Amino acid sequence: MLSFLAPALIGISVFLIYPLLSAIYFSFTRFDLLTAPVWVGLRNYEHLFGSDQTAWKAAANTLWLVVFLVPARMLAALGTAMLLTTVKRGGSVFRIIFYLPALAPPVAATIAFVFLFNPATGPVNELLAVFGVDGPLWFDSPEWAKPSLVLLGTWAVGDLMVIFLAGLLDVPKPLYEAASIDGASSWQKFRFITLPSISPVLMFAGITGVIQTLQFFTQAAVAASVASGQATTGGGISSTFGYPDQALLTYPMHLYVSGFRFYDMGYANALAVMLFLVAFAVTLVLLRRFRVFVTGGERG
Repeated sequence: MLSFLAPALIGISVFLIYPLLSAIYFSFTRFDLLTAPVWVGLRNYEHLFGSDQTAWKAAANTLWLVVFLVPARMLAALGTAMLLTTVKRGGSVFRIIFYLPALAPPVAATIAFVFLFNPATGPVNELLAVFGVDGPLWFDSPEWAKPSLVLLGTWAVGDLMVIFLAGLLDVPKPLYEAASIDGASSWQKFRFITLPSISPVLMFAGITGVIQTLQFFTQAAVAASVASGQATTGGGISSTFGYPDQALLTYPMHLYVSGFRFYDMGYANALAVMLFLVAFAVTLVLLRRFRVFVTGGERG
């Protein structure tokens, strides 16, 4: 048995346990890749919790995205999947159409989205002007930058839609027929048949969505760079992180800046360890909450 598990155990040890233990050790040191690590005890964590206001701003932005982006993506994907289950003809064509945005590379999709929402020349504000609405500054506004990222996230939900669609098609139709005979409304069918039946899919989408959003980086970095109008490459790319007014600065971006712009690798490892602990704790809480939702609070 052990010989069959050996490849998996080696992979887990080399690519998960060893890097994790190394990150924990280096989080108690100070080094910059050119010098040997120096043990500094809890100094990195004292700086994180005591004086690094940028880290808390980045954590607040990331938490905001978790609270709004994850439910928005799940609702958009679930709504689209439910609509597709009602299509009688040409369903496969609509599935392809709704899935296509998910195939676009995140960098290219973000660049296109920022240009669409350009407050001066973008077609979105021009369309709003036709109806007499003065469009906001979108990615150039500290108030609208994060909601604009949520719109970007709900635009490409094809990957999540496919998972929800598979779950919805697997719900036994006799349950709906029996509910119809008993006079159940559409909301009652959705609440007492659909949601419990696809609860494992909801749990998977919720947990993976939270973990992915805690690592939110590419879209925020590209949107800030394009919206700022600064063409930066290489190490200078991080100079535009957070534009405008740190509204798009996420926790992983602050970690990147600490490690690869200021070469404060010890502190970057401390940030990474805290991100891992938060993701682990959130996953445990969500697993427990979804288990209560599925079983209705019954003890197993």
